[in-house]
Amino acid sequence: MSRLWRATINTWNGLTFATRSEQAIREELFALLLAVPLSFLIGTTAARRLELVAVVLLLLTVELLNTAIEKLADRLTTDHDPQIGRVKDMGSAAVGVALVIAGMTWLYALGERIGIF
Repeated sequence: MSRLWRATINTWNGLTFATRSEQAIREELFALLLAVPLSFLIGTTAARRLELVAVVLLLLTVELLNTAIEKLADRLTTDHDPQIGRVKDMGSAAVGVALVIAGMTWLYALGERIGIF
């Protein structure tokens, strides 16, 4: 039980730090707050509503990992390093892919709701 409690505290601390230091995290948390009620309007089934919220959580997860990579890379060196730049670009690309997945999921659900699919 002690390990679970420590893990919960670490999770909270990481989320708090990321929220305070990164605009993208704040924006995605806001998107999550919007996604929950909107999923009830757009989702045609309970499973679809869950998918809509889960895909925003996936996006937030990828953004948190990208932020961690960037913070670690910045800690290693403040000098411009082409390899670190590529690593940061790959993290950014992962966020971009997650955004596309989220967007496609929400567009499909909206199309389903209005009867296109």
